[in-house]
Amino acid sequence: MFVRLLLILALVCAAPALAVAQSDPDPAAEAQAKAQEEAQAQIDAANAQIDRLKAEIALLQKDLTATTAQKQTLQNAIKALDLQIQKLQKSVTLTTAQISQKDKEIGKISGTIQTTAQKIAQARDGVAETLRELQQADEEALTTALLGGATLSSFFDEQVTLGSLRSTLQNKMEDLSGLKHDLEEDKQSAESKRKELANLKTNLTQQKQGVSATKNEQASLLAVTKSKESEYQKLIAQKQAEEAKFEAVLYELSSQLGTADASHIPAARRGVLQWPLDSVVVTQQFGRTIDAARLYTSGTHDGIDLRALVGTPVRAALSGVVQEINQGAVANCQYGKWVLVKHQNGLSTLYAHLSRISVAKGDSVSTGDAVGLAGSTGYATGPHLHFTLYLSESVTFKQYSCKNGRAVTIPIAAPNAYLNPLSYLPSR
Repeated sequence: MFVRLLLILALVCAAPALAVAQSDPDPAAEAQAKAQEEAQAQIDAANAQIDRLKAEIALLQKDLTATTAQKQTLQNAIKALDLQIQKLQKSVTLTTAQISQKDKEIGKISGTIQTTAQKIAQARDGVAETLRELQQADEEALTTALLGGATLSSFFDEQVTLGSLRSTLQNKMEDLSGLKHDLEEDKQSAESKRKELANLKTNLTQQKQGVSATKNEQASLLAVTKSKESEYQKLIAQKQAEEAKFEAVLYELSSQLGTADASHIPAARRGVLQWPLDSVVVTQQFGRTIDAARLYTSGTHDGIDLRALVGTPVRAALSGVVQEINQGAVANCQYGKWVLVKHQNGLSTLYAHLSRISVAKGDSVSTGDAVGLAGSTGYATGPHLHFTLYLSESVTFKQYSCKNGRAVTIPIAAPNAYLNPLSYLPSR
């Protein structure tokens, strides 16, 4: 009986993360624990920095919103661009801090996974040895007990004890394996998040470049107008007149295409498309639009206008293939820089007045992928996104002559092939 008790004691000592770790501290484990504490301190510091940056960005956004709501003047346009650049620079800094934070989290999780894996390996060796000893004890138990004069009852009691020990060891093994699995999932999740943040940093850098380019254009405008507000207002009025002329030509060309067959397109339903902007404010509706600011010559608006500051990411509303783009060789004409995406469900979407295009003709895009950055190219008196929804089979391309005599390509469709995007987009 004494020998059996010694065996059970030895088996318990072989269980992972039990008596050995408690009585004899492992220097490597202590070093790992200290490293984990330091990593957590760095993560906490990064979180504090992120919170500060978010607060600063919120203040810049508040100033930016107030500035863009003011009367359209040259001074306000420059101020808005300055604020947008500051906001984007802060956003880039924020994203960099978030990426660094995720790096630290991944490092912390990786260290924990490594430590856990080592414990599991040790536990597995201990369990294997324990099971071998238990098997040997099982084989010898009955003979030893009978020859030693033990009662059958005491023998079965010891068997129950050994069986319970086997179950305990197995449970410990499963617990450690489960912990490793959970930590590996955490690491995968953190790495995925870091990839998302790296992509976001790239997008924000592109936004900053787009705003800087537009600011340079505005600075050139200051030079051309000699900083005279009256000259700036004349240019705004000229753009409005050219826009009205373009709308009239667009409507005339569209009317020549007859009627499109709309029998096989998706029924109008919210959520067929996703919003092309992260933040949505509709400034012009689809269809007949008459207000104090604008009256389209055709009496109709072939898409919707969405508020978007220069450099705002413009995203594909649905997966598809880029059918055509205009990089803006004549950026101050018609739609300016635009992207047309053809979708598999018989619809096509147009993204116009961009400051920068991020895709090429023939590219495949997924829902939410950036196709460009918002701007004010073309006949736009201020930065925004013009978003048009077509029946794909009706879309064709025509040449349009700009005021300077340059010809550019524009997408045209039959009048009934222009669909109301709000009927297909999610509810706001």
